[in-house]
Amino acid sequence: MMALLSPAARHGKGPLAQLMREGGLHCVFQPLADLREGSVYAHEALIRGPEGTPLHTPDALLELARREHILQDFELLCVFTALQQWRVQKAPGRLFVNISADALVHGVALVGAPMLGEAVRSFGVSARLLVLEITEHERVTDMPQLRQAIKAVHACGARLALDDFGDGRSSLRLWSEVKPDFVKIDKYFIRDISNQPENLQMLQAIKGIAHMFGTKLIAEGIETRDDLRALRDLDVPYGQGWLLGRPAKAPREAVESPAQEVMQDRRVAVLPHLGQTARPGILRSLLVVQAPTAAPATSNDAVAAMFHERTDLHALAVVDGTRPVALINRQQFMNHYATLYFREVHGRKSCLAFANQAPRVVELDCDVDQLVGILTSQDQRYLNDGYIVTDNGRYLGLGTGDQLVRAVTETRIEAARHANPLTFLPGNIPISLHMQRLLDHHTEFVACYADLNNFKPFNDHYGYWRGDQMIRLVARLATAHCDARRDFVGHVGGDDFMLIFQSSNWLQRCKNIVDAFAREALTLFDDEARRAGGIQAEDRHGVPRFFPCTTLAIGAVRITPGRFRHAEEVANLAAVAKHEAKQAATGVVLHGGFTESSLGALAAARALQDVLAA
Repeated sequence: MMALLSPAARHGKGPLAQLMREGGLHCVFQPLADLREGSVYAHEALIRGPEGTPLHTPDALLELARREHILQDFELLCVFTALQQWRVQKAPGRLFVNISADALVHGVALVGAPMLGEAVRSFGVSARLLVLEITEHERVTDMPQLRQAIKAVHACGARLALDDFGDGRSSLRLWSEVKPDFVKIDKYFIRDISNQPENLQMLQAIKGIAHMFGTKLIAEGIETRDDLRALRDLDVPYGQGWLLGRPAKAPREAVESPAQEVMQDRRVAVLPHLGQTARPGILRSLLVVQAPTAAPATSNDAVAAMFHERTDLHALAVVDGTRPVALINRQQFMNHYATLYFREVHGRKSCLAFANQAPRVVELDCDVDQLVGILTSQDQRYLNDGYIVTDNGRYLGLGTGDQLVRAVTETRIEAARHANPLTFLPGNIPISLHMQRLLDHHTEFVACYADLNNFKPFNDHYGYWRGDQMIRLVARLATAHCDARRDFVGHVGGDDFMLIFQSSNWLQRCKNIVDAFAREALTLFDDEARRAGGIQAEDRHGVPRFFPCTTLAIGAVRITPGRFRHAEEVANLAAVAKHEAKQAATGVVLHGGFTESSLGALAAARALQDVLAA
C-alpha cells in the first residue's frame, strides 16, 4: 500500500509519515444498531494511533496529516488498515469506513475503477458489505470527478454513506449529488432530543428529505435511554452511540443491555412538543391591496383625484422613493376636502399636512404577536386606517383592519390546536398524534379524560381570572403526578384535559391528582364558601341554587392492543368515560361501570389473569 502513496508519505520525516511506514496505526470498531430489531447492524472502523501517546486520537492524526501535507495518503492508508484488520476479525455484517470525497476520487484513480471490486475482495471482504462513509474534512474540489468515483463504488457493489449531516460542513447539495444509501445525522440534533422540540422538528424535516432521496438514516451520539426510545418511536432505522456500544478492538455481537432493554420495551416515548409560537409570514397568506402611492410633494387635489378614480381604496400611502412615510385615510381626507374653501386654500399644497405621519408599517414576514400589537393598541386609528405592508423596508401595498382581525383570530385558533395558550400544554393535534403512535405500536395504555365539576358557577361567581388560575392548577397537578417519560398530559380546551398513561400505577396517579386538587382548589374560594362547602350561583337555566366546591372528575378507558385503529375512537370513548365520572360520586371511574372503590379489586383480578395466562 505504501508504494502507491506520495513521496511525502513514503519518505517524509514528520512523525505521522514515520508512524504510517512503521505500521503504527490500528482500528477500533464501534457498533451501529438496528433500532427496530435491537440487534447489531454494522460496525464503523475508527483509526487510532499508539495508545498513551499524543498521536492516539483521530483529531491529532488528522491535524498532523494536514501539517505534513499527506492527508489523502493518510486517509487511504486508514481504509487499507480497516479492511486488513476487519479480515483478521472474521466478523459478520457491514463495515463502515471513513474517507473524504477528494481521497475517494484519488483512491479510485490509483486502483482503477474496473479493479475497485477486486481490490476490496482481495482483503477477504465482500464489496456489498462495505460502506464508504464520506466525511468532509475539506470541501469537495471536483464534483464531476466525485460523480465518476461514486459510479465506480456502486458498480463494484459497495455502498455510500454521508457522515455528520448538519454539522455545518455536510451540505444538502452533497446529499443530492452523492445520493448516499445512508446519512448519519450529527449528534448535535440527537443529544437530548427527548427534551428538545426544536431538534425534534429538525429531525422530522431531515426524515422528509431522506424519504425523498430514498436514504436510510443513522442517528449518531445516542447516550441516554430517553433519546434512544424517542428515536426508535420516530422510526429512525439505525443508531450509533455510547449507550449502544463504545469503540473496542473487537466487534460486538450484541448492543449494551440497557439499550437492548429500551428497544424491547413496548412503551412509546412521550415526545416533546413545541409550545405556542408566533407564526412568521402570516401576511403572505393575506390579500395585500396593490394600491397607487403618493409622494410627499403630491398635492391634495391629486390625492382627491386618486380617491375618485379608485373608489375601493380605504387609504393611500405616501412613499418617499420606496420608503413609506405616511398614510392618508380616505374618509378623513375626503371630509376635509369637502369643506368650504378647502380646495382654494389647500388644494395645491402637499398632502402630508392631512396624513398620518406615524403609520403602522408591517413587514411581510412579521409574526402574529406583532399584528396583535395593532389590535390591542390604544390608538385605534390603525384599525380604521389599516397598515402599510413592506418587504425588506420597501413599500409593497396596504392591509385592512378586518383582514387583520380575521387572520390573527384564525392563527390563534390554529396555534391553540397545537399548544393551549393558557397552560402551554399540548393541544388537540399533539394529543391525537400521540394516541395514534400508541395504537400503531400496539402498545397498551390508559386514556383518561379529566374535567371539572361545577366549574362554570365558580367561573361566573369569581370571574375568568380566578377561573384561569383553577385551570392552571389542574395542569400543574397533572404534570406533577405523571411520569414525563411514560405519560402524556394534554389540554383539550377550557377545563378539559387528556391524560394518557403508560405507567402501570396510573390509578394511584389519578387518585393523587384528584385528592391534591380537592385540597388546593379550596384556596381559590373565599372563607364563606369554604365554610359552606360551596357557593350560591345561577345554573345554566338562570335559576339560583347551591353548588358544592369544584372537584375534579377523571374518566378512564383501558386500551389494549388491536382494540382500536384510530385515535378518534379512543377520544370518543374517553369522553363517554368522562361523562360517567361526572355522574359518579367518586373522582375516578373506569369505563364499564367500575368506580374508584372497585378499581383496586379489578386491577388485582387482571393481574391474576395475567399470571395464569403466562
